Amino acid sequence: MSKLDIINQRELNDWAKEIFQNNSFNMVDVSSKKETFRRALASGKIYVGKEVFDLIKNKQMPKGDPITLAEISAVLGVKKTSDLIPLCHPLPIDHTATKIIMNEVDNSLEVFCVVSTVAKTGVEMEAIMGVNTALTTIYDLSKIINPYLKIENVKLLIKEGGKNGIWKNPDGLPDFLKNFF
Repeated sequence: MSKLDIINQRELNDWAKEIFQNNSFNMVDVSSKKETFRRALASGKIYVGKEVFDLIKNKQMPKGDPITLAEISAVLGVKKTSDLIPLCHPLPIDHTATKIIMNEVDNSLEVFCVVSTVAKTGVEMEAIMGVNTALTTIYDLSKIINPYLKIENVKLLIKEGGKNGIWKNPDGLPDFLKNFF
């Protein structure tokens, strides 16, 4: 039988404090918050070049339609956010939608992802993860034609709900969204 150490109450309290209070990583405690409607919208852009852009537009990409697959992957990204970001709360997702806009002027695709829930914390990370997953899927399906691709400007556009109400990105919203939120 191994030798057991007997510890006193002070040592036990110090041990508990070290584990529960002095840890360098903590999930935010939302247990006392009320559930409210929360919604977030994020966006990002990928530049694919003229050749890839034209192939996507004409539905001739070798691996399939990147837009449709990116929209599906955005849903998966939203649903798996708390699995990928260590301190992110798992949330019930009530709704998510992704829209991808093709910009012929600069041969880019712009991804918009909105997420909503009724919960104790917001869905900003879920919206951003939806955008990132969609952009990465487009990248994966396009790199076979053009490996010189660039993802940029992933950002939260707007969030609403909770005690702070509505927050809008100081850079503003695209014109087509200004009256939506």
